[in-house]
Amino acid sequence: MFVGKGGVGKTTLACATAMAYVRAGERVLIASLDQAHSLGDALGFRFAHDAGTVPGITGVAPGLDVIELDSLALLEDRFREVVRVLDTGGGHDHGIDLAALDPAELTGLPGVQELLMLVEVAQLVEEDEWDVLVLDCPPTADMMRILTAPDTLLGYVERVWPPHARAMSAAGVDLRRAVLAATVDRIVATVTAVRDLLADHGRTGARLVTVAERVAIAEAERVRSGAALLGLRVDEIVVNKALAPVPPPSGPAEHPAVHWYLGRRAEQLEVIARLRDAAGEVPVVITAHTGREPVGLDSLSALSYAVRARPMLVDNPAEARASSGEPVVRWESGAGLHSVYTMRMPLPVADPATLRLGRVEDDLIVGADGVRRRVRLAPVLQRCTVEGAELDGDRLVVRFRPDPRLWPR
Repeated sequence: MFVGKGGVGKTTLACATAMAYVRAGERVLIASLDQAHSLGDALGFRFAHDAGTVPGITGVAPGLDVIELDSLALLEDRFREVVRVLDTGGGHDHGIDLAALDPAELTGLPGVQELLMLVEVAQLVEEDEWDVLVLDCPPTADMMRILTAPDTLLGYVERVWPPHARAMSAAGVDLRRAVLAATVDRIVATVTAVRDLLADHGRTGARLVTVAERVAIAEAERVRSGAALLGLRVDEIVVNKALAPVPPPSGPAEHPAVHWYLGRRAEQLEVIARLRDAAGEVPVVITAHTGREPVGLDSLSALSYAVRARPMLVDNPAEARASSGEPVVRWESGAGLHSVYTMRMPLPVADPATLRLGRVEDDLIVGADGVRRRVRLAPVLQRCTVEGAELDGDRLVVRFRPDPRLWPR
């Protein structure tokens, strides 16, 4: 996954990296989630987009396929499928006529289009036709919203129509309601698979693309924090369009542009040094400015020699689990009602003032740097109250004490 704000060359680097994988003998698919459709612009051609149809996969070079996912076309296609399934249920309609809705009206429902794109990506992964799937993601704010969509939907469904209620409907005499319950169960299973794929450190990783500017670096730090909170593995941070070194000026008569260039490069080096200090163990990779804008297969192929095509997968499952964003619960001290338990989870907060904690039943709500996650507490912690929390480097530590009303005696 290539994540970054507009203007940092995210799409270009995604294409160049994909070509580097192809050169290493891998079969690669580039999938664009960016509704601006800049993937075709970077490759130098336009994809065919017929209104109301889902664009297909296009081969652009041996071993390299591309697809631009149109979320609205996906919404229209999948919505018609759901209506068709429900119509087969017969029975009473209880005054509900889904067919009366236009699919475009559903675009206002939060997360619907984002979820459909993620589901489509998961299905492409399961097809197993490619060794590497490179995602060109939309701008960072949109991408973070997409990443939170699965947990958001699953949380809503669990509270509005929990599994036991759906099971009762599926076993009831109302055939239409039974079909609806089965459809919702299928949606839940699909979205759960998407969420698990994103959080699987053995299969999925992200590369944050930025430029050597203070504002862009600050955003990259917040994105890294949000990615850690959501359990996404960050492989590296790529600083694009860095100015190359040049000889120092020979004297005061040197052209002013040389002094400007050296001053600008010194500013970039200072920003990069700050980023490396904040990135911790995440590698920071520098990509030099190419001068001319790399557009088209030939230019992108040349750029591919400057990017790394290292494996995106973690071969050791134990290492993948250890590096995941899932909380780790440990007993710290005491016994019985005087016990203290800790829950630790990776959280490299860019701005500690944004850290927020809350408790809703058996879940802990954690928010930081504009991202919020609902974390299901371990059974032992569900019988405890929150004692306190602190940031320990790049980790959040939350302490719990047993609740006398719930603790077994």
